[in-house]
Amino acid sequence: MAKIKVLIVDDEEDFRGILSQRITARGFDVETAESGFQALEMAEKTAYDAVILDLAMPEMDGLETLKRLLENNRDIQVIMLTGQGTIQQGVEAVKIGAADFLEKPAEIEALVTKIEAAHSKKVDRFEEELSKKISDITKRKSW
Repeated sequence: MAKIKVLIVDDEEDFRGILSQRITARGFDVETAESGFQALEMAEKTAYDAVILDLAMPEMDGLETLKRLLENNRDIQVIMLTGQGTIQQGVEAVKIGAADFLEKPAEIEALVTKIEAAHSKKVDRFEEELSKKISDITKRKSW
């Protein structure tokens, strides 16, 4: 079985590096991006199972990055992370389409659980799509 592929997006290099190491140590395939722009470029080329996205970043904040990620891929699973967030921002992120919202520093086991849940949700959506396609084919073929 393939490893769960995770993208960490955070402008703080030290935090991004340590979080990457901790998640990699738990068996995930991890890549990092230092900005929303870089994350968008990477997400166009790679299908991530989960994106860990910082809310407060310069140039393009996490909410704008979230919106653009979802415009390009409605099934992308994004977990928002922030050290400066408010409940209102968390609610807004979830309304936009974030899978979850956690405050920094998030407990690593809680984050791993969220990543696994995001992956499961992505797989469920994929399976649902395939089932619909199979159903459509069988209706057309009258099997």
